[in-house]
Amino acid sequence: MPIDLAPFLFLDHGDRAGSAGTDRSPAIEPPRSRRFGPMQPQAGSGEVDPLEEAAGLIDHAFRGMLATALNGLSPLPIGAAFADWGVHLAFSPGRRMLLAGKALRKWTRFAAIALDPFAEPGHPRDIEPLPQDLRFVADEWRSWPFHQIAQAFLLQQQWWHNATTGIRGVTTQHEFIVSFAVRQMLDMLSPTNFIATNPVVQRRIRETCGVNLVDGFANLVDDVVNRRTTPQLERDGPFEPGYTVAVTEGKVVYRNRLIELIEYAPTTALVQAEPILIVPAWIMKYYILDLSPSNSLVRHLVDHGFTVFMISWHNPTEADRDLGMEDYRRLGVTAAIEAIGERLPGRKIHAAGYCLGGTLLSIAAATMARDGEDRLQSLSLLAAEVDFTEPGELALFINESQIAFLEELMRRQGYLDGAQMAHAFQILRSNDLVWSRMVQHYLMGEREPLTDLMAWNADTTRMPYRMQSQYLRELFLRNDLAEGRFEAGGRPVALTDIRVPIFAVGTERDHVVPWRSAFKIHMLADTDVTFVLTSGGHNAGIVSEPGHRGRRYRVHTKAANDQHLDPRRWLVTATPHDGSWWPEWVDWLERHSTGTLAPPKLEGHTALCDAPGTYVVEA
Repeated sequence: MPIDLAPFLFLDHGDRAGSAGTDRSPAIEPPRSRRFGPMQPQAGSGEVDPLEEAAGLIDHAFRGMLATALNGLSPLPIGAAFADWGVHLAFSPGRRMLLAGKALRKWTRFAAIALDPFAEPGHPRDIEPLPQDLRFVADEWRSWPFHQIAQAFLLQQQWWHNATTGIRGVTTQHEFIVSFAVRQMLDMLSPTNFIATNPVVQRRIRETCGVNLVDGFANLVDDVVNRRTTPQLERDGPFEPGYTVAVTEGKVVYRNRLIELIEYAPTTALVQAEPILIVPAWIMKYYILDLSPSNSLVRHLVDHGFTVFMISWHNPTEADRDLGMEDYRRLGVTAAIEAIGERLPGRKIHAAGYCLGGTLLSIAAATMARDGEDRLQSLSLLAAEVDFTEPGELALFINESQIAFLEELMRRQGYLDGAQMAHAFQILRSNDLVWSRMVQHYLMGEREPLTDLMAWNADTTRMPYRMQSQYLRELFLRNDLAEGRFEAGGRPVALTDIRVPIFAVGTERDHVVPWRSAFKIHMLADTDVTFVLTSGGHNAGIVSEPGHRGRRYRVHTKAANDQHLDPRRWLVTATPHDGSWWPEWVDWLERHSTGTLAPPKLEGHTALCDAPGTYVVEA
């Protein structure tokens, strides 16, 4: 959650055809081309200008081919960012003198390190890598000349950070893009990526007499033949939905063109009166929340006395290109709630949404609150974003130029492919997801064992053109949901209408939904908010079963009438705990339930098929 990038209303970029100022005849909407969008009418007439139509078709075709070749990543924002940075740096002579002085001091510092090969690493003049940078932790990097090579790289990296940030006049996004692009180039040139400058690889060559390079070449050929975008993503393997993952017992009790609704079998004598509906993100398959039996959130909830329903999304094709955010709300969340209401009449629902599913669930909850529908008992948002002003490094891809470029790619296909989204997320964490694994697979000749989480990560889905465009434009680019402009059911919705208690989870190292962005639910919901900050990233932080080593979390509840705590003060106030956050959530759900009763019986109930259903296996 890995970017698609990660995720459209068919946007009418042309004027409405119709009359000139004095003509009172009704406006005539221009004809639309399904593949290429609306054609432009001539000014003052209802006719389409054939030259403008031809020009539009040529532009769409050219941009579409370019977008396909570049996997939807536009080079134009990068060029504009470097131009902005370069011009402002050129008009900052004082800053250039400062950078020159920094360069001289760093060369002097490196010279002192290089001329003293017997100095112990860790000397005060050494520069230490960032805590998350583990490339130089092996003991081999502490010996000459590799310690000096690593120091030269780290000093260069530090200087470029100074050179690309803090230039007065450069826009925030352009500074972000330039700094990120330079960091990508430096990561590509890291001494860990080359045999001649990586002592760990050299040791491996000595130990295996070069067999590791033979194995690495075989791994490379295998990845090229199987067209894997990164070496670790293998779809085939021991993890198959319904057999080794997504195995919690249940039935598909409802299906429409967009979702299957799974009801899981109870495992306790009594269950809480209110069932749980989980809305996962449709950017990937649902079963990240029902992985192996040992780390399945669904099984954990069922074993603690909850009736659990799960949405499993259809994997869209070109035929679904016109599905929009409203369709996902109406055919997804609303349809599931209505199906549960028919199955369990009169019961309210604990609704939980993960990632993009949490965003959609927030829209649905605000819509129900606006319309006076009292069907929710509580709302849980797991690594979900409702305010998109601080989307982290995803902001690199969220601008008008990039979205327009991505739209051209989706216009040709009818959807955004999962592999294309995965490519964007890999760029965001290239050091961890690309270069370090290339070293491991191709230079060290080692394949890391496939895990259930890695297998799920390779099981990508597609996103419809209309929905993805609308999501990016209205939510990411314009932030319509947080600012009260997003429409559902033909009218705007406001998150402040939500009155049910909220349980929100952020993860410390989330590169998709930074925890400070998830934290903004405090300022948007006029109700009690319990916020949990857990260790881990966007996926591993949520899949945090009890007994998982090294897990920890902080939790604090803000009542509706309490004063606001900013993230920095919240960190000081929140109570720290060791272990998984799952028991904390279970306790919270129990406190917000109305009691226990006999579980509903799946036997004899009209079910469509056994879990995990058919949509989860759609390729």
